[in-house]
Amino acid sequence: MKKRLFALTILGVMVFCLTLCGSRSTGAAEKTMEDIKQELRAKYGENKKITDGNYDKTLAVKCINGTFVGKKNDGVIAYKGIPFVGKQPIGELRWKAPVDVVPDDGVYEAYYNGKSPCQEDDRVQVAALYVKGEDCLYLNVWRADDGGTKKPVMVWIHGGAFEYGGTVEPREEGTNFVKENPDVIFVSIEYRLGVFGFLHLSHLPDGKDYPDAQNLGIMDQMMALKWIHENIANFGGDPDNVTIWGESAGGDSVTTLPLIEGSHKYFRKVIAHSGTPVLSRTPEQNIEAANKIMEMLGCKTVADLQKVDVDKLVVAMASLGGMCVGPERDGTYLPLDPYEAYAKGAAKDIEFLQGINKDELNYFLVIAGGVEPFVEYASNRMKENFAVLTEEEKARVESFCKDIKGESYEPYVRLYDQIWFIAPLFRLTENQTKAGGKSYNYYFTVESSVPLMKSGHAVELSTIFNHPEETFVAGRAFDETFSKTMRKMWVQFAKTGNPSLSAEISPDGKAHEWPLYDLENKGFMVLDEFDIHPAKESELKLLDWERCYFLTKYFCL
Repeated sequence: MKKRLFALTILGVMVFCLTLCGSRSTGAAEKTMEDIKQELRAKYGENKKITDGNYDKTLAVKCINGTFVGKKNDGVIAYKGIPFVGKQPIGELRWKAPVDVVPDDGVYEAYYNGKSPCQEDDRVQVAALYVKGEDCLYLNVWRADDGGTKKPVMVWIHGGAFEYGGTVEPREEGTNFVKENPDVIFVSIEYRLGVFGFLHLSHLPDGKDYPDAQNLGIMDQMMALKWIHENIANFGGDPDNVTIWGESAGGDSVTTLPLIEGSHKYFRKVIAHSGTPVLSRTPEQNIEAANKIMEMLGCKTVADLQKVDVDKLVVAMASLGGMCVGPERDGTYLPLDPYEAYAKGAAKDIEFLQGINKDELNYFLVIAGGVEPFVEYASNRMKENFAVLTEEEKARVESFCKDIKGESYEPYVRLYDQIWFIAPLFRLTENQTKAGGKSYNYYFTVESSVPLMKSGHAVELSTIFNHPEETFVAGRAFDETFSKTMRKMWVQFAKTGNPSLSAEISPDGKAHEWPLYDLENKGFMVLDEFDIHPAKESELKLLDWERCYFLTKYFCL
């Protein structure tokens, strides 16, 4: 059945592309997936060592592992493809923990993005169409050419269900963001995905030598944060004022990282779009996925797997149907219950800005290919995954679905909104607040012009990065004043730990006082395109506390 769901997903991506006439951005209506692949790959290059001393010293930054020379565009200097590891995870280092950098006096170009992580081609996550490889552990830095120092640092971790994505995604390129907000440093980091980043191997006969394989993607992120902490001051950033920031699996990542021992010295704040530790897995779940992959490939040991071609490993991973591996709640590197860790104060000294979009699941409705294939997918998923529920719990869920009015897909999208996004957000926030931590929550309501998309998953990304031309998901450019105001709030949070704006600094000329989430009022900031305003959860009625909140104990059903 999972292979069938995978086929539906592929069909959905194809239909989604046809729906948008092959368009990713304004004026690109004739582009095919192959066109986009060629465009992206034309930007690829290998950063070389500079041995003749012929480079612009004003664009060079000395780091522990080398001096890196960037390129300047419109007052912003970009440093792309900087390695944050001493050795790339290839050959014998496949499925091994990232290796730290070593001192290097060499001078290197930082002109080109590193490779995307290994993954199948994907029309929605277009970084999958870039040059790919296991040697992918690089980061990118953008800074204004103004000589500023001690600037807040915002570190972006991309999404993609821990199976897709990359830093070369056009809508997440940092130049426009930093040009508008020159008082911050922006960084994006890469990490291993899918079978290379989250494959449990320690249960195999020779698996004892691979104790970290199930959490390598998160370990890569930690290594990148270590590099940033040790080097970002040389770019003008403040290593003691770092915000980690992500969406979807990136949101899952940035809400998981605070739970790792020793992580707090690398960041002080978290911004999470539509993401919590909901995608994390138990050891049993990851072992089951690993065993299926082993069987498909005819392998018995890690030594067997090491001989398998990269593309075959990627195809085997994809054939499981998606969301079948992820960060493992192993009780060693990550806690067995992330929500309980928050309740015990594991992140009480970290400030949070986090939220959800009004119609998260409508994005999945669209990429599934529309109503009919989505309903088939969702109903099959419910039948399989809801087997773990008790009869009383099933009755609660059925009651919730029966009360949803509208089209045939509505009960499914509204239920999975609750399971994947709304309920996890509230559980994390409630526990963080009970433990004495701070959280500012938002509710994004701006709608895409793409049919059925509404305010779906990821529609805000082209806006938050100031790429209004990237309309593949958003469908249109959102109101310019609203967009600038939202970006200003994010930057203000990175600076101060509070996203509130005075009328003097707000692009819309209005004061916006964000309510700090508390257990009584449960306040949110509603990010409406023409009416940004605070509201209580009792007014918004986002969560069905009685019939859906309990589902958080099952994580990603």
